[in-house]
Amino acid sequence: MSVTAASGFAAAGVVAGLKSSGKRDLAIVQNLGPLASAAAVFTTNRCKANPVLWSEQVIADGVVSAIVLNSGGANCYTGARGFQTTHETAETVAERLEISAGDVLVCSTGLIGDQLDLDLLKAGVWDATLALQSAGSDGPDAGLAAAEAIMTTDAKPKEAVQVSPAGWTVGGMAKGAGMLAPGLATMLVVLTTDAPLDSEQLDSALRQATRVTFDRLDSDGCMSTNDTVALLASGAIGVNTDLDEFTAALTEVCRSLAEQLQADAEGASHDIAIEVVNARTEDDAVAVGRSVSRSNLFKAAIFGNDPNWGRVLAAVGTTDAEFDPYAIDVAINGVQVCVAGEPGQPRELVDLTPRAAHVLIDLHAGEATATILTNDLTHDYVHENSAYAS
Repeated sequence: MSVTAASGFAAAGVVAGLKSSGKRDLAIVQNLGPLASAAAVFTTNRCKANPVLWSEQVIADGVVSAIVLNSGGANCYTGARGFQTTHETAETVAERLEISAGDVLVCSTGLIGDQLDLDLLKAGVWDATLALQSAGSDGPDAGLAAAEAIMTTDAKPKEAVQVSPAGWTVGGMAKGAGMLAPGLATMLVVLTTDAPLDSEQLDSALRQATRVTFDRLDSDGCMSTNDTVALLASGAIGVNTDLDEFTAALTEVCRSLAEQLQADAEGASHDIAIEVVNARTEDDAVAVGRSVSRSNLFKAAIFGNDPNWGRVLAAVGTTDAEFDPYAIDVAINGVQVCVAGEPGQPRELVDLTPRAAHVLIDLHAGEATATILTNDLTHDYVHENSAYAS
């Protein structure tokens, strides 16, 4: 189970006809209460899709009763007509569920620059709301159907759950396989909890969780226009909730979803964790890890099973982080290939045939650390993204 694991939520995923594949392409997650508190974070791209512009207004008061998501079109750079489509989609959900349109988040994903078919969207909302009213809309099958409906180039749905000893639950679903880079990575994520938390508490927990998970997923260095991570609380489990404990559980759900996004990245053959240790500051550690993750030379080398640690150091040296360039250590999959800026163990000892690859960079400049998740650069990635719109 994912978004329906927490009490007080129902979900549905249906075929609206927005995708030519005939697969599910519209989902609704409804918060049944008694609370309707919420928080959300969005792409930091200045070029934002219409659903993001709408949802930024909706979340301002911290109240959300439902979220509607579609694949099959991003509804971005579609002008006033596109924003009206978003507005009318929210209005249709509100009418069907007898809630306010101002309490409906809207998310879209797919190709930029194409208008969505409003009639298909409305018909899909009708079918989804009928499904919400049926038995089983709060069960695992309903959660899975919703997770499938938001997929684009994803190979499989992404779901995660954490249950606390106190009895409250955090569940989540995500989509994303390409354009994975901060802010947030190219994703739609819905997180739910039955803990009785208000919107300020949810916002604090969500920003702490995304900062060390989704914001450190950097698969291909490309930032989306539609990224949305929403957290909804029903308060259906009326038990005292420690905010630190909740934040830790939420972070684990986000980490699991981020790792699933990484593992499903378009065409990837290696999942790479770039761990930077002993940095002067956490920001320095993030900057160094991100620079390596965005080096096409490094990513191509990993694809070719070539432990070319010189490409790691070359990327590290482009940052403004504080370190001595000739005191850096680098290990790849446990082999210390560079020690204090000089050759260490023979690179031939590094085994890069497994899918998992770990790069450890020791800056010897402080005590801060950070890990960036990325993937290799493959022929399949180039092929898939050369034909995305065809």
